[in-house]
Amino acid sequence: MKIGFIGLGNMGAPMATNLAKAGHEVTGFDVAGTTAEGVAQAATAEAAVQGADVVITMLPNGDILRKVAGQIIPAMTAGATLVDCSTVDVESARAVAQQAEAAGLKSVDAPVSGGIGGAAAGTLTFMAGGSADAFAAAEPLFEIMGQKAVHCGAAGAGQAAKICNNMILGVTMIATCEAFALADKLGLDRQKMFDVVSTSSGYSWTMNAYCPAPGVGPQSPADNGYQPGFAAELMLKDLGLSQQAAEAADADTPMGQQALALYRTFVEDEDGRGRDFSAMLPRFEGRGRS
Repeated sequence: MKIGFIGLGNMGAPMATNLAKAGHEVTGFDVAGTTAEGVAQAATAEAAVQGADVVITMLPNGDILRKVAGQIIPAMTAGATLVDCSTVDVESARAVAQQAEAAGLKSVDAPVSGGIGGAAAGTLTFMAGGSADAFAAAEPLFEIMGQKAVHCGAAGAGQAAKICNNMILGVTMIATCEAFALADKLGLDRQKMFDVVSTSSGYSWTMNAYCPAPGVGPQSPADNGYQPGFAAELMLKDLGLSQQAAEAADADTPMGQQALALYRTFVEDEDGRGRDFSAMLPRFEGRGRS
């Protein structure tokens, strides 16, 4: 396929590279001027999408997505497919889908899970919203960039799934870090703690696959000084989206609300910015009961 790719950041660049390595003709654009291996560079976003069968966007937020969509949709070929892999609010995803469909385009909102490592390795999970035809058009590319793609429903359903998933992730990471900090104060060895919890009812992805305690469990950012695999400020963004959605849907999410407050304090008032979201563990280690 001929593919336009808008947004060649930490996630977008390796995704675009994997598409190029698979033999697709990929033309990219990023406002920062960043490039990706095997990807031709366009001077503008509009130039990157001209004549493309599929256009993929990976952008920071809903406002930027709406702005970019306004630029590229008029430049796209009728019948082409717009695939947005950004994590944005549901309302922005649905607005862009409506705009694309009004222009005779197929549209998929397909945020991802798996982080920078998953983008580089081609092992991302895609949560997709849109029509069955649009999903079918994008699915061969999902298979290159990831290991799994789930068609979650109509426009906006992909973003809804991502927001709910990451609310669970944020809440669970906080609980895991709290438990390790408590275990320390109770004199329980961290490895013993892991051995019990990882095979008991406390089992979770944050414990078993992404343990926040250095030297315990599989390799994780905790073993690299909490250099981010998934930055705390990105978790703060996603928890903010979850609470924005909860307010719009009149949903009671007290744990999600508390997780947002804790990550906001961690990122904005403490030393969380630029660290992995699992660095909540050293935060709790140094704190007493208030």
